[in-house]
Amino acid sequence: MGSAARRKGTGSIRSMTDRRTWIDRYADALGVERLSEADAEHLLALAGAAAHASERTAAPLSCWIAATAAIPAAEALAKAEQLATELHPSS
Repeated sequence: MGSAARRKGTGSIRSMTDRRTWIDRYADALGVERLSEADAEHLLALAGAAAHASERTAAPLSCWIAATAAIPAAEALAKAEQLATELHPSS
């Protein structure tokens, strides 16, 4: 595929930065502690629970709310799973 075909619709080709690099660099830029891999997995599961129990846009917003609540990621995940079960008991 030629470069013109690859650029169609995007205007340019960008290389993808891996998740760990992005998250670490973003934490550094914000001056906050880097996210542990365990917390990252809990937050991804939280986003998944929110996205599957409601509109997909609830996922990032739920993660933001969890962060502002200043509770451990595992606890935030447990609360999201509990809410999902309450909203959709047959799931």
